[in-house]
Amino acid sequence: MATTTSETGSQFSTDLPAALVHEGEEVAAGTGPWRLAWRRLRRNKTALFFGGVFVVIVVLCLLAPVYSHDVAHIGPATQNITGSNLNTCPPTCVGPTDIPVGPSWNISKYFLGADSLGRDVAVRLLYGGRNSLEIGAVATIITMLLAMILGIAAGFLGGVADNIINLILDVTWAFPVVLLGIVLGTLIATSGIGPLHSTTLMSTALIIGVVYFPYVAKPIRAQVLSLRQREFVDAARQQGLGNVRIMFGEILPNLASTIVVFIPLILANAILLEAALTYLGAGVQPPNASWGTMLSDGISTIPAAFHNVLAPGIMLVLTVLSINIFGDGLRDALDPRSKVRIAH
Repeated sequence: MATTTSETGSQFSTDLPAALVHEGEEVAAGTGPWRLAWRRLRRNKTALFFGGVFVVIVVLCLLAPVYSHDVAHIGPATQNITGSNLNTCPPTCVGPTDIPVGPSWNISKYFLGADSLGRDVAVRLLYGGRNSLEIGAVATIITMLLAMILGIAAGFLGGVADNIINLILDVTWAFPVVLLGIVLGTLIATSGIGPLHSTTLMSTALIIGVVYFPYVAKPIRAQVLSLRQREFVDAARQQGLGNVRIMFGEILPNLASTIVVFIPLILANAILLEAALTYLGAGVQPPNASWGTMLSDGISTIPAAFHNVLAPGIMLVLTVLSINIFGDGLRDALDPRSKVRIAH
């Protein structure tokens, strides 16, 4: 424990490690680590700004059905090449040279223009964002669950269990993520297994979740190897607690900060990998929309209809950038080596 001296010359203990007592942020003695992290994060205006940008993107994508039904009056898969539907784009949505019209900047009629099939790019952009974010979120959950279970088990149990789990992690880690994703996507696409068919969003999320879990399980295992030697684990064993109770009741709470830091990192990479796999034909398949499918469809219209690639590209970059910057700020806020000053 670190000690500080008051104005009267008396000394008292704090609950912060000695490594934290440096010149820097002034905090009250006894401040908990989560409250201290929140105070650090609030001071990082850049991270909070980009966190807000990500929230706005999520809200806009969730409102896709509202925009489609009540504003644009056209569905994400509705083709309108001739402009004969209720929501027209004069004179046609796709010209005689197969070049789709560009942005109209009219919020209710083809705001971002049309694609090669006369579909509203703005509507598809929001629906595609919903699917991309959903895949990223589900993949992140799968990755974190697999990583926590296998990482904690390998680090705590050791022996044969550790060797087997480590072998699985090493084999999965040996493949580049895109190459492994393509292999798994192709296997699922050719298997024809009902709910795991490649046209479903969940199969893509499952592929990404499996691809990324070793990158989280390895650091968790390394931290558990250190935690299992701590006094609170010995005390739990003396109380007669079983291995499962110790792993998930005693060790898991001590991994909370590590897990929280990994979540935005994996989410950003999952969204990016979904777009890459879809562009290469191993991810989301038509008629489902995602930012990856929009990039894949729009690449053939460059440069005549550059908006078909520019719109999903900007959204993809902005989403991944905002998650990464907020994640960096969150990591810095949870870093126990950040400098603080004890107030007394």
